[in-house]
Amino acid sequence: AGFISIQAFPALLDLPQDLEVSTVSCGSRHTAVVTRGGELYTWGWGKYGQLGHGDRTSSDQARRVEHLVAEGLRAEEVVCGPWTTYVRVL
Repeated sequence: AGFISIQAFPALLDLPQDLEVSTVSCGSRHTAVVTRGGELYTWGWGKYGQLGHGDRTSSDQARRVEHLVAEGLRAEEVVCGPWTTYVRVL
């Protein structure tokens, strides 16, 4: 498994420049954002599948949750728990 940094201070997020973030939520070791376009991006510790990418891979880079796109779902809101992520979709 790759090294995942844990930062106790604010850091700039490297998302594609054309994305506007509408909602952010932080779990104990992962973070999720919803864009104004309804996409969900997650990153951090993924041991319990809380990043939503269909695996248990951790990542320091924000990745779009492709399952929502494939199902034609638009993310409206996200709330992260200690090891979970809840998403309200349309």
